[in-house]
Amino acid sequence: MNVSAHDENERKWAAAAHGSALLNLFVPGIGGIIGALVLWMTQKEKSAWVAFHSKQALVFQTALFVILLVVVGGSWTLGFIFSFATIGLGTLIAVPVMMLTLLLGIAVSMAGMVYSCYGAYRVYQNQDFLYLWAGNWVKRHG
Repeated sequence: MNVSAHDENERKWAAAAHGSALLNLFVPGIGGIIGALVLWMTQKEKSAWVAFHSKQALVFQTALFVILLVVVGGSWTLGFIFSFATIGLGTLIAVPVMMLTLLLGIAVSMAGMVYSCYGAYRVYQNQDFLYLWAGNWVKRHG
């Protein structure tokens, strides 16, 4: 997306879309998704630039949530199944693996929030920002 001079109001809304990832601190996993969705729905008719950044944030945060849900949720589901199937002996292996995936999931979620805040900073400074894969996807698919 070509960056031109955007007024302060547009920059604030675009930064808020990326910064909505911080809502995950209060509503884990879906707070940022809801925030980005609300901003996209309320701003898409007012500014194409804000709509693009809101949609980017929405796609990035949704994809991150789904990936973490599958990996962490899958690890915990398999851990419980393994523990029950081995009549509790598998717990010695399953529980540490489950805890490790949970901690990694939290770390990845935090890294996603930091990355989104960097995006908020960039757009507020009227600089271009594309998430590594979500930005190009949104560009191609509108």
